[in-house]
Amino acid sequence: MRNNSRKPSFEFDCDSIGAKLKSMIPFSFGVFAESLLKAVKTLRKPAVVAVILGLLLMYDPNSALAASGGRMGGRSFSSGSSSSSRSYRTAPSGGLSYSAPYFGPSPFSGGGVYVGPAVGVGVGAGSSFFLILMGFAAFMLVSGFLSDRSEGVLTATDKTTVLKLQIGLLGMARELQRDLNLIAETADTSTTEGLSYILTETTLALLRHPDYCISGYSSVDVKRSIEEGEKRFNRLSLEERGKFDEETLVNVNNIKKQSTTSHRVSGFRNEYIVITILVAAEGVHKLPTINGSGDLKEALQKLGSIPSSRTLAVEVLWTPQNENDTLSERELLEDYPLLRPL
Repeated sequence: MRNNSRKPSFEFDCDSIGAKLKSMIPFSFGVFAESLLKAVKTLRKPAVVAVILGLLLMYDPNSALAASGGRMGGRSFSSGSSSSSRSYRTAPSGGLSYSAPYFGPSPFSGGGVYVGPAVGVGVGAGSSFFLILMGFAAFMLVSGFLSDRSEGVLTATDKTTVLKLQIGLLGMARELQRDLNLIAETADTSTTEGLSYILTETTLALLRHPDYCISGYSSVDVKRSIEEGEKRFNRLSLEERGKFDEETLVNVNNIKKQSTTSHRVSGFRNEYIVITILVAAEGVHKLPTINGSGDLKEALQKLGSIPSSRTLAVEVLWTPQNENDTLSERELLEDYPLLRPL
């Protein structure tokens, strides 16, 4: 019977292990074994361990993955709401129009009350035809106001559409980053023409680099008024801006800002780029669901063809803005989960 009362020792003798290794391996590996043992002896020193632990504690993984953001565009919701071209109707097209009846003494014998609408036809106040006519008019009027789908109450041109197109690209699309930077630095974002220029040039830049596009997502929200459309647009803008670590290039409503801060960390490369296009426009507009490259091309063409006279707001956001910054695969999946592979 072995005596198991003795506690096992986890300490080892580097010299004895080295001798055993030299006897077990060929002479050509002897130098490698000695170097390995020297490294093990060095790591056993408390000072070296303390330095390594300090470096690990000071390391911030978020700083290595920090992504800058670019933003350009502008808004003109107030000018759109005061446009005289927008008209609202209170009765459905082809429906019954009416005027306040005129009450007066009946010109016919037999007394009674004369009721004359706009056409000047009178019937007796007690007539069943009069009651049926007024009931039908009231029904048409009430049903027209309550129907959300009636174009007589709110025409298609009276609505506001908020569109969002988001595209994921490979990080090697550096030329596209430079194109967006140049557009942001030169565009006049204080006019609707300038906003249309941003939208057109951005869509063209993406259409010229289809090979870099790897994923996409689109959404369309049709609102009943400009005010509702503005709220939706602002919410989408804030959501996308919150994903940036810093906005390093901004040109919005001709308010410009540029930062030279760089988060470059050696050993990391720019894996992905994400571009988001937000548009608010008068009328009803549509975008296809992004399931492939053809859908993305169609969506870009539709966005680029929106007339400047109908454009209320445009905003283009992209990350990273700085060519030296990174957007990792982990960040892409966490911050942009709706992107679908093309």
